[in-house]
Order: sequence, then structure tokens, then C-alpha cells
Amino acid sequence: MEKDLDQIYRQGLKELDVVENADDLQDVSVRYLGRKGILTQFLRNISKLPVEQRPGAGKKANEIKNLLEERLRQATEKIEPRDEAKDTAIDVSLPGRAVACGALHPITQTNQQICDIFSRIGFDIAEGPEVESDYYNFEALNFPKDHPARDMQDTFFITDDIVLRTHTSPNQIRTMEKTSPPVRIIVPGKVYRCDSDLTHTPMFHQVEGLLVDEDISFGDLKGILTTFIHQLFDEQTSLRFRPSFFPFTEPSAEVDILCVICRGKGCRVCSHTGWLEILGSGMVHPALYENVGYDPDRFTGFAFGMGVDRIAMLKYGIDDIRKFFENDMRFLRQF
Repeated sequence: MEKDLDQIYRQGLKELDVVENADDLQDVSVRYLGRKGILTQFLRNISKLPVEQRPGAGKKANEIKNLLEERLRQATEKIEPRDEAKDTAIDVSLPGRAVACGALHPITQTNQQICDIFSRIGFDIAEGPEVESDYYNFEALNFPKDHPARDMQDTFFITDDIVLRTHTSPNQIRTMEKTSPPVRIIVPGKVYRCDSDLTHTPMFHQVEGLLVDEDISFGDLKGILTTFIHQLFDEQTSLRFRPSFFPFTEPSAEVDILCVICRGKGCRVCSHTGWLEILGSGMVHPALYENVGYDPDRFTGFAFGMGVDRIAMLKYGIDDIRKFFENDMRFLRQF
């Protein structure tokens, strides 16, 4: 009996000496100390021994069990750190994991392209608050409280004197208040109006432009916008300026471009006119100079504003502005 127990112990130690990982160690533990293990079965069969041999056999078997458990514990303490090191090791020979990258939204792409063009011409980029006072959004831009032109823009009023800006034009006033001429800025940003259909959304994106200096003429405005349109689309894209009205510019003009879809032949997109309205512009109204302390007899300038969303629709042939905001990956992956 004692020889059998000694044999079990020696065989167990021999197997523990050659284990290399936690799985091998678990196999040895189950084989000797598990519910159906070798030593467990020996202990269960002690009752079959002669009565005088049972105490000695039980004592010897428990001693061996305790010794094997201690050796198992020591082996575990030695193997676990080694396995952890293997798990955290970096195999530099393996190919690197590809990093999943997204793409810029088409409106963001168009906005950046517009800003890049004007930056190359010499315009600085300015920003301002989206929650604006009535004074900066309307009054300082020559929209008196009772001016009918306020009806041109369906406004989100927060209070009687606080609005969500309806255009980025308030930054004309904010910039001129703290800057002496010359002023040459563009102002990209979000604007808000109560409007929603195939070509309008309650929130959309604008880029406003302002240039003020001595001896600035309408010819300078035409030259800047012509250069811009040719770089944004191509040099075959013709422009035309139509008289219009904006309270903060005089004279004012809408700018149309030759339809980029049909090249002037007439199609559904341009309502068969061959032209597409793309932005509004004009010479800065002298009343604005008085609000910021500029001398209207010395300085002149021009301003313009365009909808980035509309330009993106024209560049990419998109017929519904709401597609920009639906987050449909089938649509966005095209860009």
C-alpha cells in the first residue's frame, strides 16, 4: 500500500516537473486530485482495506495529497507570470492591424474647399456665436424693428431680443467693431431658419464674406467672385449678376452660374432657364459703417453670402438636401 502511494507521489512530481503552461497544470491536477483522480480514488477505496491498515493508509494518503497540492500551488505561481508575459508580448513579425478611418461629410468637404479658395486670395477666417442678439442679427445690419425685410427670414426667437442667427452676417459688425480697415474675412458657420422642404432645412451652413478698404468697387466684387466660382467649379462656368435687394448692401446683386448639370441647355434642376442662383452680394451699405465708426466717405467695401449645402448639392448632383442629415452610410460612402 505504501509503495503504491509513494509511486503515485513520484509519478505526480515527475509530471509537474515537465508542465509548460496552465492547461498542462490543470490536466495534472484533475488526473491526481480531481473527483475521479488517482489519489481521490485511492482514498475512497481505503474502506476496503483490513481494519488495522486503514488509519495508516488514510494518514499517508492525506500527507501525499497535501504535498501534491503544495507542489501544484508552487508550479502555478511559476507558470502564471510566464503565460501572462506571452499574452502581452508583441510579435513584431505580424502585419499591423489596419486602422478603420472615416471620411469627411460632403458638406464639410465643400466648406473646407470654399475656405481654402478664399484663404489663398487673402481672406482671414472669422467665427461668431450661433445664439445672437437681435441687435447684431438685425438692427446693426440695417434691419430696424419695423422693417419689412425681417419677413424675408423666418427666425427662431429665443426671447424678444435673442435669436438663433439667421445668417453669419452679424460677424461683419462684430469684426468691424474691433478691427480697423482693411478688413478681409470670410465667416463659415451654421445658421437657423423656420423652413424645411426638399431644398431647405431648419439648420444649414453659410459662408459670409466681407472686404472693406479704400477704393473698393463693384468691379472688385465681380473679380473676386468670378475667381472663386472658376476655382470651385471650372473656368467654363459663366456668371451673371442680377439686381436684387438686401438691407445691408447697396447696390445688391444675386449671382447666378451657368447650370452645372445641363451647361445652359435647360433642365429640371435649373427649371429650364440654364442658370442657377448660387449666392447674394453687394456693396456694404453706408449705414453699417456708421454703426461701427468707419468713415463712409473714406472706406467702401463689399459683402457676399452663400449656402454651403446648396453648393454641395450642385457639385455632387444631389436633389434632396435632407440626404445630408439622414446619416445613411450608403449615401455618405460615395464621398
